[in-house]
Amino acid sequence: MVGEITPRQYLDLLAGGATPTLLDVREDWEVKLAPAPVGHVHIPMGRIPERRGELDPARHTVVLCRSGQRSLQVAHYLERAGFSSVANLAGGILAWSRDIDPSIPIY
Repeated sequence: MVGEITPRQYLDLLAGGATPTLLDVREDWEVKLAPAPVGHVHIPMGRIPERRGELDPARHTVVLCRSGQRSLQVAHYLERAGFSSVANLAGGILAWSRDIDPSIPIY
């Protein structure tokens, strides 16, 4: 089952030593406008099926988009594809900007 994780919970995971994959599924222009502030893998949503092999299905994966809607769809797709642990970043980069880093532009 796909869970949700807040930006703060994601940072707490990292602080605790976890090494999840942060998968950013936004379009190139979105990532340039409002980059994810921590290490991530960028694969636009429409390219996930052809590039899924770049991801480790055994590694915990947290999916990020602008608001949390596209990332939720991708998280469900990855779960159906056999990924063992997938979560949606609740509220997306907008929540990250609001709750963690207001220097990230709102768009």
